[in-house]
Order: sequence, then structure tokens, then C-alpha cells
Amino acid sequence: MAAAEALRLAGPEGFEWPNQNLAIRRTARLQLAAVTKTPLHPRFARPRLTEALADTPVVLIHGPRQCGKTTLARMAGDPRGYAYFSFDDDVALGAAQADPVGFVGDLPERTILDEVQRAPGLFTALKTAVDRRRTPGRFLLTGSANVLLVPKLADSLAGRMEILRLHPLAQCELAGREPRFLDTLFAGTFKTRKYERLGAGLAERIAAGGYPAALARATARRRAAWYRDYIETLVQRDVRELARISALDALPRLLALAAGQTARLLNVTDLASPFQLSRPTIGDYVTLLERVFLLEQLPPWHSNRLSRLIKTPKLHLGDTGVACALLGLDAPALTRDRATLGQLLETFVFQELRRQASWHETAIGFHHFRDKDGAEVDIVLERGAREVAGVEVKAAATVTAKDFRGLRKLMEAAGERFATGVVLYDGESSASFGEGLYAVPIRALWETT
Repeated sequence: MAAAEALRLAGPEGFEWPNQNLAIRRTARLQLAAVTKTPLHPRFARPRLTEALADTPVVLIHGPRQCGKTTLARMAGDPRGYAYFSFDDDVALGAAQADPVGFVGDLPERTILDEVQRAPGLFTALKTAVDRRRTPGRFLLTGSANVLLVPKLADSLAGRMEILRLHPLAQCELAGREPRFLDTLFAGTFKTRKYERLGAGLAERIAAGGYPAALARATARRRAAWYRDYIETLVQRDVRELARISALDALPRLLALAAGQTARLLNVTDLASPFQLSRPTIGDYVTLLERVFLLEQLPPWHSNRLSRLIKTPKLHLGDTGVACALLGLDAPALTRDRATLGQLLETFVFQELRRQASWHETAIGFHHFRDKDGAEVDIVLERGAREVAGVEVKAAATVTAKDFRGLRKLMEAAGERFATGVVLYDGESSASFGEGLYAVPIRALWETT
């Protein structure tokens, strides 16, 4: 970035910084010069961000570190002359912690505050500033911790802040085409057609994951090294800052154990068994890993029509690239280990659907379905209060009528709310199995359907 451009972006034209903040101003310029401006892939969340900035005083983009939050914020903020500060910088962080009210009071009219979870005391000061002057798009925040799990932070800006979740790259973003899968799913309009089978390429996509910095590396070995370093840094830095825990070294081992149980029902006893730690402590650690977006719980779907439903949530890793690195699996090893491939494929599909839903026009809720007779549906999607769709995931190249058992149970439980049931599999043909049930190749998730 040219020096003149960095100076312009460090503060809106005509803005004069107070003398005591000259060091912060210089730091802001350096940070601006260091942040990449040209993303390698489109981010389909950008229109939602633009809409939020047009009518909401504070907008928070939150998601895991290195998923592209800063790049997306800069894409939206640069044309509007936003100043930029990162609380990964000790000068800016120290100033914000020492005098939150003064720090916010000295900020330019439009400001990006990066990694805001490191300065939680700032939220109250931001609330006061917004209440004094409620200008849309005034503050654009990014955070690598889930503020929804820290109620006092989210509540301090209730009614003043919109929160957008950014995930690692979706397969459709990597392909550069915005999909219509979710709309097709709820409309039940899958067409009979042929696709090219993914085959070995499916395991490669699972192992590669969705983090931009990892995907920029040329080989699978180098990507796995990036993921291992990422996990180590995240645990040693962000988790340490979020909570004082006595057994920090247990977290990478716990995360690796969770990777082996991804797409299974959460069993805290099994997770606690290798450690000399209590079940409540392990439960707290799971919540902590959820706060930094490394783990996610998928709640069970309920219905008044059925009473024999399992009410335990499922556990999913936040990204399959992270999971494969934790398990020491590359694509060839994953292809040979069919049981683990099935688990990670379910997580892969779940995360792809979650990523697509994050920028969808209508809010979509995610659940799983399982009854005490063993009938199950891997992913249940609810759009509003009226529509329910089910997705079952298979690593096989063929589908039979038996694979729709769980979807038929879901159809019975949902009644008129049921829209469509789909078995996603690694095959070639998209075909109807009657009654709103379809077999659909996995690659239809990110290709035109």
C-alpha cells in the first residue's frame, strides 16, 4: 500500500488526532499497510455486511481467527474511509484498557476495531458513544471469540449492534459461484441430472479445510503444518486470555479427542476419561473451545408428535482441515479409513450448509434427529416456523431405499411442515425417491442444482 493511501485510511480527511494518540495513529498506519486488500475468493457475506452498516450503529463480524474477518471488514470499510485499529497491537490495546472512554471518544467518525474481544471494557464505552450519536455504520468490529456466549458483552450493546458470523471459506466461495442449494432444498425442486463423481477429490477437500491461509499453501503437508501451528497459537494465546485454567496443556489433547468424535453424540464422560479432570471441568473446557469457534454443538430436533427422541446434542469440529490435522490424517489416509471418512464427511457437509446459511436471506436453524429406535437424520434444517428439511450424509457411491428410513421418520414427525428430505452421497445421479425425497450428489452443494 502506498504511504499516501495508508495515511488517508488512518483517519478520515480533515480529522486531527489528539496529541496523546500520535503513537496509536502511527501504529494504525502500519497496521493498514500490513493488511491484505485483495481477497483470493469472494465472500458472499459481504452484501449482508453492507446492509447492516447502512442502518446499524455497531456491526460485529465474529468468527475464528484467520477466517477472513479483517479482509472482509476492510473490503467494506476502505471505500467509506474507515480508520483501522487492531487490538493485537499492544499500543492500541494498552490505550483502550487504560482509558476506554477516552479511547472511544478520540476515535474518528467511522472506525474498524479488530479483535475487540481483547478489550472487553470497550463495549460499555461504545454503548455510551452510540447513545450520544446514533450514526449508522459508525463502528465496525471484528472478534475471534463468540460474544453471544459472554452475555454481559452482548447485552451492553443490545439494540445497537448487529452480529454477523463469518466462517472459513465455503466450497462455493472456493468455486466462485453463489449456490442455490438451500433454496432448492426447501422448494424440493432437485432435477434429475448427472454430476461428475468427486471420488478421491472429496477426501482432499475435507482434509484441506476452509482457512484462507492454509489453502494458500502449495502442498497438503504444508497445510497440515499451518493447522497444527494455528491450534497451538490459538490455545496458548486466545484461550489463555479468555479464561484462567489450570490445565492448559490438556486443551490440545481434548480437542484431538473431540476431533475423533466429531459428528457423534456429545459424551462428556468419554471426553473426560483420559484426563484427571472432572466432568464439569471438561464441560467448561468444551464451552471454552466453542467460544473460539473450534467446536460446535448441534442441538436435537424436537416434535410433539414423537416422544421417543434422543435429546443429546451432537459435537462437530468447526472445520475439517483442523480435524484432520489433529488426527494426523491426510487425504489418502482418510480415504482408507472409511469410518472416520464418514464422520468427517458429515461435519464437512454440516459446515458447508452452516456457511451458506450465514448469508442466506432467511434465518435457518440447524439440528439433528434421532429416536430411540435408531432412526436418525444427520442434519435437520428449519426455515422460520413452518418449513423443515432433512439431510442425510453418506460417503458411499450408491443410495438405496433403506437410506431414507430416518428421513421418512422425520417426515412423519414434522407433518405438513416437512419440505424435502435429501440423501447426499458421493455418486453421479440426482434422482427422486418419491414423496419429496431425493438422492443428490455431494458436489450439488456448491454447484448449480
